[in-house]
Amino acid sequence: MPTGDTITGSLADSLEIVIDSARIRREYPPVVAKLADRHKLTDNTGLSWEEIEVSRLSAQGVTETTVLENPQLWSDILATVTPTISGITTVVTDRTMRRVSKETLAQLGSGMQDAIERKRDLDGLITIDGATNSQPGQGATMTSGVISSHVANITGNTTEGAAGEIFTLWHPFQQKDVQDEIVSGIGTYTVPEGITEEFFRSGFQGTLFGTNVFLDGNIVIDGAADAKGGVFARMGLIYVQGADLSHETKRRPELGGGADQVWMYDEYAYAERLSNSTSVFIREVYSDATAPTT
Repeated sequence: MPTGDTITGSLADSLEIVIDSARIRREYPPVVAKLADRHKLTDNTGLSWEEIEVSRLSAQGVTETTVLENPQLWSDILATVTPTISGITTVVTDRTMRRVSKETLAQLGSGMQDAIERKRDLDGLITIDGATNSQPGQGATMTSGVISSHVANITGNTTEGAAGEIFTLWHPFQQKDVQDEIVSGIGTYTVPEGITEEFFRSGFQGTLFGTNVFLDGNIVIDGAADAKGGVFARMGLIYVQGADLSHETKRRPELGGGADQVWMYDEYAYAERLSNSTSVFIREVYSDATAPTT
């Protein structure tokens, strides 16, 4: 007959498992769609949202003897944005619903929409990645001068300068490099009033060279530890919503003793707004994004 002290391990098979809490893996908040120039594709108006860009004209000086007989020619360029459908489906059996903890079941409600939102964000980042101009380049450390250069090129471009809001969108690791640059003088020399002091106090959130700074953790870090964000004018990034987010449920009595299958769909598209068929309003931020160690 066994002897000794009885502890929890002695009666391990009798210990009841109680799930006290559950959580779904945290998503990075989607950012790109809210920074874009948003439009809605009205029902029964075809597959695409279309916009006409009308060319500039040139005026000339006129004297009293001038016979003005050189009419300026109007021309147009058609831009077409066609929303496409994204979707996700899940199946949960009745037995699962009966046996899994209520804490876990409570976390399942938002997962499908989170997936749709993440894909929407990644699709927007792909559009920004398609911009022609990119700095500072693979493996290069991100600096504030890159943002300043991008802003100048976006607002002062000789083809067409952007109007309205301008955004800086990058990965937190890219921002860290610029933050280190800006606050590097702390303890070495007096920090001047203005941008450096403000960003040091606020942890580098707010504005930079006239742009509103946003972080996006959904930006992919590639195998070379580089990431691609962007500096862009709102007018440069078009977002067109087709059909609104929708979901459908189907009863599946033939599956596993009974189950419910749920589908969720969304319809949208991004596009870069060009000027005279030229990429000017979006500039890619492509730089090193190695995880910081200090």
